[in-house]
Amino acid sequence: MTIASKQTTVGFIGLGVMGHSMAGHIRKAGYPLHVYTRTASKAERLVADGAVWHDTPAKLAQACDVIITMVGYPKDVEELYLEPDGLVAHAREGAYLIDMTTSSPLLARRIYEAASLKGLHAMDAPVSGGDVGAREARLSIMIGGEEGDVKAVQPLLSTMGSNIVHQGQAGAGQHTKMCNQIAIASNMMGVCEAMAYAESAGLDPETVLKSIESGAAGSWSLSNLAPRMIAGNLEPGFYIKHFIKDMGIALESAKAMNLVTPGLSLAESLYSQLAEKGLENKGTQALIRYYTGE
Repeated sequence: MTIASKQTTVGFIGLGVMGHSMAGHIRKAGYPLHVYTRTASKAERLVADGAVWHDTPAKLAQACDVIITMVGYPKDVEELYLEPDGLVAHAREGAYLIDMTTSSPLLARRIYEAASLKGLHAMDAPVSGGDVGAREARLSIMIGGEEGDVKAVQPLLSTMGSNIVHQGQAGAGQHTKMCNQIAIASNMMGVCEAMAYAESAGLDPETVLKSIESGAAGSWSLSNLAPRMIAGNLEPGFYIKHFIKDMGIALESAKAMNLVTPGLSLAESLYSQLAEKGLENKGTQALIRYYTGE
């Protein structure tokens, strides 16, 4: 089965900083869209554009061929999928369940196994690209699940992302996302230190960026988040509290594999200090505050 536009009913649960844009792209592509989010007001624009609102995930599940989730924490994912009133219990037989939350690889396996027993197709498909990637439909989507299932939902995923890669069996998408977050964690420290150094040396940080962002130091964080640091814009493209959650999952997974990750451990400790100062709802670029002492 291939998920075809205008023939497949899609449910989207979780309309936050990234989820709202992602759901909007699905609707614009012509898919009948059903939505649920804990804060109903977040769905108002989509409903005005033709989406159907449901007041429980179970009711949404009963109406949809494909259900996508983009929520906050592994505990939210577990409750949403595995509780008696959750998606696995109420989804139509043969439905596709795609969790795009960054969550636990072990939990992804549990959901896959529970779904398979009910004749459902479950995949873990976390994303990278932040609010900009979500708005511009340029997300990187890393998928764990059966190859045939991934091929079936490829057209739908293509409405949200430009780099869609099947990484392996259930849980492989989440493990890949941990690789992504580990790389970002140390890189963010480097970006902040570079900007703090430029400022301390009396340089213009914007001019410095013109030289270093296209060279060997170039990275997504340097090009997209350093300008926000320079402008003093700490609003979230990705919340500090969610990054701390991701780093915690990565640290736990690394420990289980007997892998030492000192850079990740240091980054997690610095971000935790920011959260203790009340910055947990700011964007990850707020790490610059650690270096500037503001």
